[in-house]
Amino acid sequence: MNDSVQVPAGGQEHSDSGRQRHDDVFSVVLAGGGTAGHVEPAMAVADALTALDPRVRITALGTARGLETRLVPERGYHLELITPVPLPRKPSADLLRLPARVRTAVREVRDVFDDVHADVVIGFGGYVALPAYLAARGGLTGRHRVPVVIHEANASAGIANKVGARSAARVLAAVPDSGLKNAEVVGIPVRSTITGLDRAALRAQARAHFGFAEDARVLLVFGGSQGAASINRAVSGAADALAAEGIAVLHAHGPKNTLDLRTPAPGDPPYVAVPYLDRMDLAYAAADLAICRSGAMTVAEVSAVGLPAVYVPLPIGNGEQRLNALPVVEAGGGLLVDDADLSPQFVADVVAGLLRDDARLAAMGTATAQVGHRDAAQKVAAVAMEVARAARTGGRR
Repeated sequence: MNDSVQVPAGGQEHSDSGRQRHDDVFSVVLAGGGTAGHVEPAMAVADALTALDPRVRITALGTARGLETRLVPERGYHLELITPVPLPRKPSADLLRLPARVRTAVREVRDVFDDVHADVVIGFGGYVALPAYLAARGGLTGRHRVPVVIHEANASAGIANKVGARSAARVLAAVPDSGLKNAEVVGIPVRSTITGLDRAALRAQARAHFGFAEDARVLLVFGGSQGAASINRAVSGAADALAAEGIAVLHAHGPKNTLDLRTPAPGDPPYVAVPYLDRMDLAYAAADLAICRSGAMTVAEVSAVGLPAVYVPLPIGNGEQRLNALPVVEAGGGLLVDDADLSPQFVADVVAGLLRDDARLAAMGTATAQVGHRDAAQKVAAVAMEVARAARTGGRR
């Protein structure tokens, strides 16, 4: 496979893929494709690496069906595509095909390592990371071993990172007790447009952008890039009650979903419904409170900007979304409600009541900001460069 995706015309290409290695320039491979929860932390670290050393060569690994095909080139980085290696949770035909896919993907990744003269791999989990971890070991092919730095974003580590951690040079995690031994807690890498956000300074501009009054009470609603049907139903079903309380709503419902909204009465605050929010920085700045899922990246961003939130964990998987939100909730920065308990009545009573309580909102904002890690991307970047230098100094290349 080994297809590559170049940056768009006019973009800055940070990668120096395929060129001769220079002793004073480091080559970093990022393995974090598939979902935004893997790609966004990788891109935040890429930005932090280029801030540390503008000459660094960065190559991102991905597959043709992941969000990285759009997100990586948009950020100006070089993308190499490999064979996807999904890890089936249950016995299936995909499980039978897994060994062949792994071998193919590992071979493709080793070719990428050779081509870019990789000094270090930073893995963020998922089906792109596993072949990268296996390829980095070198094996019996005579190819050099590439040191690995692992970052685990979730409160419960996935299979790929559990495998990779056994031979990694350094293991980093977002929270304590992720299931990876000797992991250093650094938080989740978040892009600088979010970590550097001053919500108060940007509030007037943000509210004008979405059509809200400067003194409005604003509820932000989103369920990830695809939306969340249960959150959509609960909040849209409480539209009358929210309007009666003078609460404006900014609701990202997902590109494949629609909302059945009432016709607003004269003088009602706006209910702004959009498929997707391109400017999450403005959305965070405009809002007083959020209702959202509790994926690792969502919790990291919301807490980094100090926004109080009602977290509604995805009711599938191994419960990691609930675990992601617990540190913020236990610190007093958010509420946790089961998906089955989220109803229009809950929104009308609990959420609207919270939006009327200025003192509690302020206390929650302070608490969630103290839980957030604004410098996580810089920490991961610094560790990766340290590992790369140590590998060169130790003569392992």
